[in-house]
Amino acid sequence: MSLRNLVLVLLMMISAHQALSIAFTSRILHRFSEEMKALRVSRSTNTSVRVSWPEKGSMEYYQELVSGDFQRQKMKLGSRFQLLFPSEGSKTIALGNDFGWLHYAWIDIGTPSVSFLVALDAGSDLLWVPCDCIQCAPLSASYYGSLDKDLNEYRPSSSSTSKHLSCSHNLCESGQSCQSPKQSCPYVIDYLTENTSSSGLLIQDVLHLSSGCENSSNCTIQAPVVLGCGMKQSGGYLSGVAPDGLFGLGLGEISVLSSLAKEGLVQNSFSLCFNEDGSGRIFFGDEGPASQQMTSFVLLDGKYEAYIVGVEACCIGNSCLEQTSFKALIDSGTSFTYLPEEVYENVVMEFDKRLNTTSTVTFKGYPWKYCYKISADAMPKVPSVTLLFPLNNSFVVHDPVFPIYGDQGLAGFCFAILPTDGDIGILGRKLTIKLHDWIQDGI
Repeated sequence: MSLRNLVLVLLMMISAHQALSIAFTSRILHRFSEEMKALRVSRSTNTSVRVSWPEKGSMEYYQELVSGDFQRQKMKLGSRFQLLFPSEGSKTIALGNDFGWLHYAWIDIGTPSVSFLVALDAGSDLLWVPCDCIQCAPLSASYYGSLDKDLNEYRPSSSSTSKHLSCSHNLCESGQSCQSPKQSCPYVIDYLTENTSSSGLLIQDVLHLSSGCENSSNCTIQAPVVLGCGMKQSGGYLSGVAPDGLFGLGLGEISVLSSLAKEGLVQNSFSLCFNEDGSGRIFFGDEGPASQQMTSFVLLDGKYEAYIVGVEACCIGNSCLEQTSFKALIDSGTSFTYLPEEVYENVVMEFDKRLNTTSTVTFKGYPWKYCYKISADAMPKVPSVTLLFPLNNSFVVHDPVFPIYGDQGLAGFCFAILPTDGDIGILGRKLTIKLHDWIQDGI
């Protein structure tokens, strides 16, 4: 069951329980009435641009009504497809250190279609690609050791299906920087990694998807989506991380997932699964098998704004530690896993004690604090790390270390978890590889 369906069921149960003591009333309001205008203005996040209303009886007036009717019909009829995936295939790939240890997929955008190798990021919402570049990462295959073809730059003027989003659009959150409602909507996104950002203009174009059906004429879908024309990148996006764009898989209204659901194409959910060898797959609309273990997402500041889960405790071996509960963001766009400082110290001290070795060393160029040198005949037994979730669910990470290789082979290993400031941890790609068949990234 999806999170939103679960919430709806709970709300229905609460309503039924309180039905004897609560009376509900309702009024029908026309969508262009003065009361609805005031409500829509109060809910708008774009306060600098005046909300425009069509004149009654005008062509625009009836176009708005028909558009609303189509949206209602899509909601009533349900989704057209059970699953969708990128037209180039559902396969995802990991390209190692050169590409920031992230997972990537090939997608096609525009008319005619252009291919992009985008990083898959469950921790953000926007899909953006390098576009009309002012400051972008190198796109030549010769710059990267693991590519056999050059990466592409998106040019809206070359796509017959592209159009700029105006500052008056409901998805434009940067209206305060607009001088006119008709101006193209700018965007700026700062990411968790220090000094890493993407900025440019918002564009609407088509994303080419496949349903995997046998009838080839109906298998390919051109889905209208909003994407960022990434004109200027900074930080990690200039040094190998997501050089050809980032595919945000978050909960925001601007995300591709939300757009597909709003168009009635698939359910508002997805699955992103990784294997130990770095291969994987992604499906839009997938809610996973009924037999899978699940844990609920939790509220953050009273809202479901990201894939946040609650970890009730951390265990090292068979010892579960006190004061190790925390909330964590599931983020495929972060390479490693981070624990809040206090939780990290409790966990790493117990791990170090259980390892029963004094060969703590520092490997130059590696970020981890607890690393261990080994000899060929003295490999210590590494204790497991277990995360305890609500309802007695648990997940065991049997090998929570990162191997370090030298000229003579395996030289040592490090405890592959890092501390972070604040109360929210991050379950990054290196852990979500192991979580792929345990938790569904969906809503």
